[in-house]
Amino acid sequence: MKKIQLVFSVISVPIDYLMLVLAGISAYHLRYTEWMQNLRPVVFDLNYDYFLRLVFIVAGVWLVLFAFAGLYTMAFHKRVIDELARIVFACSTGLMFIIVYIFWQREFFDSRFIILAAWIFSIVYVSLARLVLRYVRRLLLAAGKGVTNIVLIGNDSNSDNISALFYRHPELGYRVVQRLPEFDQEKIKQIASQTEVDEIVLADVSSDRDTRSKILNFCYSNHFGFKYLADIFDAQSHNVEILSLGGFPLIEIKKTPLDGWGRVVKRIFDIIFSLIGIIVFLPGSVIIAVFIKMDSPGPVIVKLTRVGKAGKNFKLYKFRSMIKDAHLLKYDKDGNLNPVLAKINQRSDGPLFKNENDPRITRFGKWLRKTSLDEIPQLINVLKGEMSLVGPRPHEPEEVRRYQEEYKKLLSIKPGITGLAQISGRSDLTFEEEAKLDLYYIENWSLKNDMQIIFKTVWVVLSRKHVA
Repeated sequence: MKKIQLVFSVISVPIDYLMLVLAGISAYHLRYTEWMQNLRPVVFDLNYDYFLRLVFIVAGVWLVLFAFAGLYTMAFHKRVIDELARIVFACSTGLMFIIVYIFWQREFFDSRFIILAAWIFSIVYVSLARLVLRYVRRLLLAAGKGVTNIVLIGNDSNSDNISALFYRHPELGYRVVQRLPEFDQEKIKQIASQTEVDEIVLADVSSDRDTRSKILNFCYSNHFGFKYLADIFDAQSHNVEILSLGGFPLIEIKKTPLDGWGRVVKRIFDIIFSLIGIIVFLPGSVIIAVFIKMDSPGPVIVKLTRVGKAGKNFKLYKFRSMIKDAHLLKYDKDGNLNPVLAKINQRSDGPLFKNENDPRITRFGKWLRKTSLDEIPQLINVLKGEMSLVGPRPHEPEEVRRYQEEYKKLLSIKPGITGLAQISGRSDLTFEEEAKLDLYYIENWSLKNDMQIIFKTVWVVLSRKHVA
């Protein structure tokens, strides 16, 4: 590991602590500003020294939450949006702990405003500090400081892609000093004698176990780091359970971490936030219903048949964005796409239909789809347990019948209102790319990932990127 990685990971801890303390102090002083007191007079006497002691303690506790959120890992390849999402998640979790503690003690803190303001300031200050650290790190990497020099082994398309990735994104901190078609000990030693080599990266997923073992032993002997591109079984190795049956070790590769307690946690999460969402969007939903009725005849909410978990059909609720009974015009009695729609289908790569200028879409429906507000009623599906807030896209029975065998795993969990594919430019993805993203989500589920996807979905919608 390069020293620069260790240095930036270590200094981020005291910087985060300083930002959290500064957030508390800023919130306190903001409450006592003249314009704030004119807006809402102070009716309490919160001693500053007492408050400061509380801030020092709470900031230390929040650092623990930051660690659990993965903000102190040594890897620097995370995207900005990922790191910001972790910060929001960690700070919001800290706020929840404070609220629960106050409730448990049955004591009211002198100022709810200070608590909320400190939460906002903490997100802003920590985020800004992390952005500055990122900028400094990129400047150092651009100057060649702290770059990891690697020898890349492989001669297939995966090797081409990962080599191009390191070249296009120097901020990842990797520089390919030499690329070899296959493992050659003497050649690597010769390269290492001429230039600094930190790691060996094996990018050929078809390499056998014996080759990987040889490279690993070579790296141990010559003090090189070793990474290799995972195949499908390696990628799922964290989803395994080892059972001992009659003395025989039997390894089970689980379909998803949601097979156990994760399923319970995700369901509780869905119930709480779908209820909150229904309440928050209720006034706006009434306005949307009025505009739908004014725009075209037909029901406000349509019930569309979709395939859910384990291949079971359910009725998906959406605000109507098409003409009345538009879904009945899509397929014939044999389940084949309407010839008129087939001619304008922009998704010839898979079983899905897509056309941004679908003639069945109403005028108001175009705006609903652009803003993704047509999907608000799906919160009812989430509350009923037919869908989740985050998951694979729910598909029609006619589309599912055209699935290739490897894509049927998409039906192993509940579909979601949003998902990894939706925040990754779904309108520009092929069906295969979309399916791979959803499969990755299934195999790597965590509540933290769900929070990040929801945060990114809000960002995508507000930035007017197409997600529906």
